[in-house]
Amino acid sequence: MTEQTPKPGAVGWMDLTVGDAPAVRDFYHAVVGLTHAGVDMGGYEDYTMSPPGGGDPVCGVCHARGANAGLPPVWIPYFIVENLDASLDACRARGGEALTPVKPMGESRYCIIRDPAGAVCGLYQP
Repeated sequence: MTEQTPKPGAVGWMDLTVGDAPAVRDFYHAVVGLTHAGVDMGGYEDYTMSPPGGGDPVCGVCHARGANAGLPPVWIPYFIVENLDASLDACRARGGEALTPVKPMGESRYCIIRDPAGAVCGLYQP
């Protein structure tokens, strides 16, 4: 995420979790022009991806292991929410489900959910 936190309801980040992150990273470099930087995950690297020519990262390509084990190989948008617990309660009350436990990211928290139609996204509380 960039230094300025987006407002609630905005997409704050996109991640793609796959079995072969380096190959997919290189695919998006060749097809879209995204450049990458490694992120140490304790024994392996995931990648932040930045626009051609530089700038703040706009998305990530991750290995399907560690915190991302079991996530589907689809682009997952992370929606900014004001209160993650209230959003998760609303998700469950309306037929959705949490696919992961709530996880910390520094002082922030997030969770991956599935909506009643089966679509997957993340909820992120800065």
